[in-house]
Amino acid sequence: MKYVGERVPRYDSLGHVTGKTKFVADISLPGMLTVKVLRSSVARAKIIDIDIAECEATPGVVGVVTAKDVPNNVYGFYPDQPVLAGDEIRFPGQPLVAVAATNEKTALKALSKVKLNLEELEPVLDPLEAMKPGAPVIRPEGNTWIFDDILPYRKVRVGDVEKGFTEADFVVESDYSTPAQEHAMIENNCSIAEIDESGRLNIYTESQGVFFHLGHLSGVLQMPMNKINMIGGTVGGGFGGRNDVTSDHITALLALKTQKPCKWMWTREEEMLCSQIRGAWQFHIKAGVKKDGTITAIKVHTVHDTGAYAGFGPYAVDKSCFTIAGPYNIKNIWIDGYCVFTNRAIATSMRGFGINIGQFAMEAHLDKLAEAAGISPWDIRFKNAWKEGAISATQQKMHDVAIIETMQAAAKLADENIPEEYMKMSSK
Repeated sequence: MKYVGERVPRYDSLGHVTGKTKFVADISLPGMLTVKVLRSSVARAKIIDIDIAECEATPGVVGVVTAKDVPNNVYGFYPDQPVLAGDEIRFPGQPLVAVAATNEKTALKALSKVKLNLEELEPVLDPLEAMKPGAPVIRPEGNTWIFDDILPYRKVRVGDVEKGFTEADFVVESDYSTPAQEHAMIENNCSIAEIDESGRLNIYTESQGVFFHLGHLSGVLQMPMNKINMIGGTVGGGFGGRNDVTSDHITALLALKTQKPCKWMWTREEEMLCSQIRGAWQFHIKAGVKKDGTITAIKVHTVHDTGAYAGFGPYAVDKSCFTIAGPYNIKNIWIDGYCVFTNRAIATSMRGFGINIGQFAMEAHLDKLAEAAGISPWDIRFKNAWKEGAISATQQKMHDVAIIETMQAAAKLADENIPEEYMKMSSK
């Protein structure tokens, strides 16, 4: 018990507070080139042609890559996203051309000489509009993710929800929504790639999932994993935003092409406008409750805006649908969860993604149910709380349940005067 329950200094704290900690951005290698990327200024377009002749001819430019230079131009948790756009643009800020030059000024000058021939198309920026018949088709497979190759939504069914509503004394319906959210970590995305003396590709990365991303890069570059050495650096903030490959694939492509070390550090503007985000959500919840506080049924319709590509969106919708009913005994449950594509930034993981957003909506709705039944918010939660052995909405038997004890502790900390009967309850 030397450390458990004790205040122990963080092993890396001294370096952080003295400024001695080295991040990927602090690394400099001999002969290192600066990488910059030309991004789309439009939300949706067909790419007719990308002319890089003048860009390549710019003095100081050592290498230029487009979609044609990517061995396997697709990656992602659900591999549907191109490293560099080749045929179409699906969101503003999408990478089109990458340049490695002797310095930043030269790289930016070269990118300004790229000639784009685009056929701009009408973007779809609202997921509800994207779901309507006749909406512009963002991708060939359609504007909604197909779960298990069967349904355009994740389906959860328990009991008979309509029967549950007839048993209720009060039925409450409400809508809830949350906006998109940028992680805004202090450290900008940064990556360095080099070819070492043995011919192995070394990548200095701020990835949150180094070995996870090794698999992505092996597929993109069509190289065996033992030829790629991922060197994880100190991460200056992640919060889920660095579960995606953001820059390693592009620095790797240019290092392989130029045979020189290449470094790409994003600007703060790129971070705010072009990086993956927590996607927006919309919920419609209908629930029934008896006068004594028993919840008889819930029906949820949720829509998640996953942006231009899948990102982590389908996984987040799964998590939301499986957990939104909360740690409560509800016999009748109906949940439909949609993952919808729009021409917006790609949705990814962020701090309990897929779970806490749904819990916000459900917990807010519980307060409304309690008000309708004329009871307190504590009443409805203690009345319906899970106990050991409870069965979840996905029919899992729960163990080590502690929702009642958690609420009791929260009440004490908040100096809430709740009935003694609740303070005597146990999850066991």
